[in-house]
Amino acid sequence: MAAWRKQGLVFDTARQGVGGWMRHSALTPTPWRMDGETIRVYAGFRDDEGVSRIGYVDVLADDPSVVRRVSSAPVLDVGRGGCFDDNGMILGDVVDGPGGLHLFYVGFQRVARAKFLAFTGLALSTDGGESFQRVQDTPILDRAPGRSTIGAVHSAMFDGAQWRLWYAVGDDWEFIDGRPFPRYHIRCVTTRDLADIPRDDHVCLLPRGSEYRIGRPRVYRMDGRYAMVFTRGNVTGEYFPGLAFSDDGIGWERRDEALGIALSDSGWDSRTLCYPALIRRGDDVLMFYNGNDMGLDGFGVAVARTPLFDGGDHA
Repeated sequence: MAAWRKQGLVFDTARQGVGGWMRHSALTPTPWRMDGETIRVYAGFRDDEGVSRIGYVDVLADDPSVVRRVSSAPVLDVGRGGCFDDNGMILGDVVDGPGGLHLFYVGFQRVARAKFLAFTGLALSTDGGESFQRVQDTPILDRAPGRSTIGAVHSAMFDGAQWRLWYAVGDDWEFIDGRPFPRYHIRCVTTRDLADIPRDDHVCLLPRGSEYRIGRPRVYRMDGRYAMVFTRGNVTGEYFPGLAFSDDGIGWERRDEALGIALSDSGWDSRTLCYPALIRRGDDVLMFYNGNDMGLDGFGVAVARTPLFDGGDHA
């Protein structure tokens, strides 16, 4: 079991953000190693209307509470009106691949008869992650049987020949006190072409017990196996990370108790803790994550001194 030491809320968006498009929240913070000194954390920052755009916060790797730079403008803005991402987006993953730095993101669209739709887009950067351009205006992971409302990629690995993608799939809603909440689970697929993702995928994890949603899968290599951190929600309001292991990336064994992090007694992560994403820092591992209200305050960091990876930060 990892022993995580919380470093607190290291980026308070309302206080440290640039305002305007970055008024509050830092949804699904996703770290990417810029160089030996700097970790760039991409996230979805919300304006006063709650619409999120992708930007970044550069932090000092040796002390992530030190903010070195904040993006003055979005690296990826909302899509054209009527497109799948015209009402905001959250981070999926950031991965080096053929043609540049690949940004997988989840675009949101509001529709008349459902709370929202959420599907996966792809953008590329050729300037070191300062800006991204959409590959296309339509999703790369779109509607299909069994994913009529959500198809959200949150982990991508490229081995030089093909991509492996892990994503959340949603098809209906759970009504709690009369309010709709999305039901979803985790699947994966392998493809050589991101423009032609097969529909023949694999179920990885399903909700269990009182859970109705399990998603935001972040997959890593660890001791020759795959490790996944994810977020699970149940009908009583719990929203908290889980942990699973796999030999092949398809069949997974849950070991939630081994993650070793807990809610704080008070403050920004005392009610919920969600969307963890990990990155190696020498002998340590950093966890960037959101707290109450799905990241309303910003993002925090926890540190564990344990060898979680054997194949790179996210390989």
